[in-house]
Amino acid sequence: MEEQLVLTDHERASLPRFIAIEGTIGVGKTTLAKRLASTFSYDTLLEEADKNPFLDKFYHDRDSNALPTQLFFLFQRAQQMQALRQGDMFEPVLRVADFLIDKDPLFAQATLDDNELQIYHQVYSRLTIDAPTPDLVIYLQAPIGTLIERIRQRGIQAEQQIDGQYLSVLNEAYTRFFHYYDRSPLLIINATEIDWVNNNESYQELVKYILTIKRGRHYYNPTTL
Repeated sequence: MEEQLVLTDHERASLPRFIAIEGTIGVGKTTLAKRLASTFSYDTLLEEADKNPFLDKFYHDRDSNALPTQLFFLFQRAQQMQALRQGDMFEPVLRVADFLIDKDPLFAQATLDDNELQIYHQVYSRLTIDAPTPDLVIYLQAPIGTLIERIRQRGIQAEQQIDGQYLSVLNEAYTRFFHYYDRSPLLIINATEIDWVNNNESYQELVKYILTIKRGRHYYNPTTL
């Protein structure tokens, strides 16, 4: 039976109210988001990739399906942010998200050609995306081999078409993006060896580290215990 992490009232009072987790596909964003939400008794705000009707086609033929895939995600995330703002007007909710809306143009730049990117930016500039700024952003990093293995293990059929070249493009785009990111406190985690599902001690060490973050940029490099 998993040992539950008990937080003091002071620790709970100092928790970031809105946490966003980012990283390349397969790195473990959703898994960590759900576990932190359970620990902190927060709601989750999750990407709904399974609702994108273009995504399977994109993984099979990226060049032909990149633009509709990207625009669908853009509209979907804009709607999520609008609903989030409207809900918080009445009763602010504590949340952990497995995406950062700021990263949407990052994916567009990594997957669209010049003409498609121009269309994307025209659409993006006309949308009203009043997204709340996270109190903490967690960026998970892992090498390509680790990402491919995790994608293989979770067994989603469409994702098996993802190759190392595509993951490398995304990894580089994320690295550039977070090199300059300063809108929120940022925690960069080496997620190569860590297992937050089966290794409870490692997970609890991470939570304790999160409790120490108030501002700035931080690096966390755990090893297997």
